[in-house]
Amino acid sequence: MNKSQETIASDEPCTTARHASQPTILNYCKDLPNLCSFAGLACTVCAIYFSILGIYYAAMIGMVWAVAFDWADGLVARGMPNRTGNERALGGQLDVLIDIVSYGVAPAILLMSFGNFEPFYVLAAFIMLAASALRLSYFATYGLTNDSKYTGLALDNNNLILVFVFLFESIVGDAAFTAILLVSCLLLAALNVSQIKTPKFSGHSANVYRLAIYTLAISCIYMWKLFM
Repeated sequence: MNKSQETIASDEPCTTARHASQPTILNYCKDLPNLCSFAGLACTVCAIYFSILGIYYAAMIGMVWAVAFDWADGLVARGMPNRTGNERALGGQLDVLIDIVSYGVAPAILLMSFGNFEPFYVLAAFIMLAASALRLSYFATYGLTNDSKYTGLALDNNNLILVFVFLFESIVGDAAFTAILLVSCLLLAALNVSQIKTPKFSGHSANVYRLAIYTLAISCIYMWKLFM
């Protein structure tokens, strides 16, 4: 056996041991915080589905519950100090990927659908989604500021604000509200990539309970609107 063959032979047991020690991908589905993340993603998929169908009140319920499960994910994770470093790292990556769908893709599709998929609204949806992607990339690179604040408006606020704005949809005419929705989405996109500093509301248990009340209230209002 020559030297190169000896090197390969000596490397093979290490490589095999390294791969054998890795858990399967689906193993992380048993992690409770990740299950909360997937529940939020399911709500987002429902919101996208109902937005495309034009059943916007149902879409609003999905959007607000996506935030609720996202915040619950963090609350549950903080209550599980025994999670491994890999579990925390994978959970963080999963959160980022789901956030771009929940707070970027879903509002963008809502805007396009309400604008009847006209080219101008497609462009506006792209701007909102691009701002969301840039905002998440910036946070992944720099994290929180020294005083534990976000740079730019955190993306979960997009959904919380839009479901509130949509309460006025039945009060003003369709044309007027389409303009209101468009301005709201573009303003949120601008705030997402701005240099304003905003606190991390989801980091406090009291705010999680406030969000729970808001989520239930919004859900009841839109359920009533759906069936009135």
